[in-house]
Amino acid sequence: MNKSDLIDKMAGEAKITKTQAASALNAFIEGTTAALKDGDKVILVGFGTFSVNQRAARMGRNPQTGKEIKIAAKKVVKFKAGSELATKVK
Repeated sequence: MNKSDLIDKMAGEAKITKTQAASALNAFIEGTTAALKDGDKVILVGFGTFSVNQRAARMGRNPQTGKEIKIAAKKVVKFKAGSELATKVK
């Protein structure tokens, strides 16, 4: 399912226009992005939790040459499914 499919599904389920659904989805994405950028967690009870983890710098290997390279530290987004979502997917 891509973003356009999700907008169609949201509009149908909520009985709103596609424009309203797109606006709601974009607001969710922007709000979640801003919260994660500030280091906050986004917790949707029953659905899951979005959080940011710090990945340490490490040594890697270039698969073409076999030469060792340094991979810089960075922040990564993590999603942990909630129990209700996990149960429904099984």
